[in-house]
Amino acid sequence: MTTLPLPEQAAPATRKTVLIIDDHPLLRQGLAMLINQQKDMQVCGEAEEAHTAMQCISQKKPDVVILDLTLKGPDGLELLKTIRATDPDLPVLILSMHDETIYAERALRARANGYIMKQEATEKVLVAVRRILDGDVYLSDNMSRKMLQQYIDGSPSLLESRIASLSDRELEVFCRIGEGRATREIAEELRLSIKTVETYQAHIKEKLGLRSGRELIQHAIQWKVHEKEN
Repeated sequence: MTTLPLPEQAAPATRKTVLIIDDHPLLRQGLAMLINQQKDMQVCGEAEEAHTAMQCISQKKPDVVILDLTLKGPDGLELLKTIRATDPDLPVLILSMHDETIYAERALRARANGYIMKQEATEKVLVAVRRILDGDVYLSDNMSRKMLQQYIDGSPSLLESRIASLSDRELEVFCRIGEGRATREIAEELRLSIKTVETYQAHIKEKLGLRSGRELIQHAIQWKVHEKEN
């Protein structure tokens, strides 16, 4: 009796490795569970702040990074710039709660490969990761339309124009003011001196045409409400 040879089984495709950088443990766990269920990708590490993140990148050599903008210490934009200084070609997807109208453009200028808001369905994260692994840039349909319309009109709204004039660090301070943080708290979170934070506040008031600290707080709170509504 002749025994027919068994058909050769194809070797499993190599799964792409993903590093998650976010300061919320539950979000990291949820994302990791979702990603590890995929046949083409798996999580190789997690980090909640910049120093640990850079160590993970150096040790794990991920194929792609998912990065939150709000971190303990240096924020995601600062970390992205650090990553780009050491690894210009590492794909980075920004996953954030912040209004993409302002932050997506800043992230792209800092050479992020994509931007997606946390309010999006989790399945969209997988779409975004695969897109940037293929060498494309990922933006939501809504943001793509806004950027196209802005290009056609050539004039963003007055509010967006003024906010866009802030540097990345000034915008970070401005957002924390809108979240109700005191100057000392902001200094501790960003690892800056109180005097440096006060200097940023003075620059923000000048750029936004505000006359007092009270007006600065009011506008910062209004901006945070505007972010949530959009």
